[in-house]
Amino acid sequence: MDEQLFDELVESVKQAKKILKGEQSPSRRFVYDDPDIKTIRMSLNLSQSKFASMIGVSLKTLQNWEQGIRSPRGPARALLKIVQREPEATLRALHS
Repeated sequence: MDEQLFDELVESVKQAKKILKGEQSPSRRFVYDDPDIKTIRMSLNLSQSKFASMIGVSLKTLQNWEQGIRSPRGPARALLKIVQREPEATLRALHS
């Protein structure tokens, strides 16, 4: 490995450690708005149970999302964004 690249990597790890300990602020931070799940679901005219089944989550999970108790993460967030932007295509894809 190139010595300069190795030194940069070591410095990165040191900075990450300081950030985790609260000794340094991260240089950037990504914030994602939570999707309005209830609005997405209602735009499809689906009940909570049907929508939960369609996207592959439990009814309780969907209810927690809609009530703001929990937030969707990872693939669930991505799927909800797709449902929001392309509802008809999503319905076709998930019901076929």
